[in-house]
Amino acid sequence: MRVVIGEDEVLLREGLARVMAGDGLEVVATAGTAGELEREVAAHRPDLVVTDIRMPPTHSDEGLVAALRIRRAFPGTAVMVLSQHVQRRYATELLDDHSGGVGYLLKQRIADVGTFLTDLRRVAAGGTALDPEVVAVLLSRAARAGSRVGSLTPRQLEVLGLMAEGRSNAHIATRLGLSEKAVVQHTSRIYDAFALPVDADDHRRVLAVVRYLSEAGGSPTAG
Repeated sequence: MRVVIGEDEVLLREGLARVMAGDGLEVVATAGTAGELEREVAAHRPDLVVTDIRMPPTHSDEGLVAALRIRRAFPGTAVMVLSQHVQRRYATELLDDHSGGVGYLLKQRIADVGTFLTDLRRVAAGGTALDPEVVAVLLSRAARAGSRVGSLTPRQLEVLGLMAEGRSNAHIATRLGLSEKAVVQHTSRIYDAFALPVDADDHRRVLAVVRYLSEAGGSPTAG
C-alpha cells in the first residue's frame, strides 16, 4: 500500500512514517503544507493519504480542505484525517460524498499503534473509521435533538456506537461478549428504529448510520 503523509510537525511526521513503514506500508512522500500535500498526491497517486486537519499557513482546516479536494480529484484515493479536537463538521464533510475510504481519528489514537494501523488498512480497503469521541458527539447531539436514538436500549446504543466507528459484526460481538447472531438482531432493530434499509455491506451501513446521526443532530457546523 502506497501512502502520502501530510503533517507540519516534523517529529510526528517522521514518527508516522516509521510506524507505517514498520508495518509494511510504503510511504512514498511526506508534506508539511496542504499545498505540498496536494502536489505530492498528484505526483504519486497513493492508495492512502494520512493528513493533519490543521495545516499551515493558518492552521485552521487546510488539511481537511486538501483532503476533500483530493477525494474529488482522485476518487479512488482513501483519506485518513487526524485532529487534536473533535469537530462534528469534519466528520460530516468527509462522509458527504456517500462513499467509504475515509477516516477521522484524534491524534491520541496513534499511541495505540496496532489499532491505528488496523484502522488505516480498513480505510484503504474502502471502509470507514471514526474516532470513538467523534461518535460520542454524534450520538449525544442526536439524542438531545429528540431523534429516534432515544428509543434505543443501552445495549443497542453500544452496538450503534461501534457500528458508527466502522466495526464489523464480528468485532462488535467480541467487544461486547455477544454472539454474532445477537449483534445482527440488534443492528436490525437499530435500522428499524431509524427507518433505514438493512444493508449487509459493513461500509454502506456505517455511512447510513453516520448520515442519520449527523442529520438528526442538527447543523453540522456545531460541535
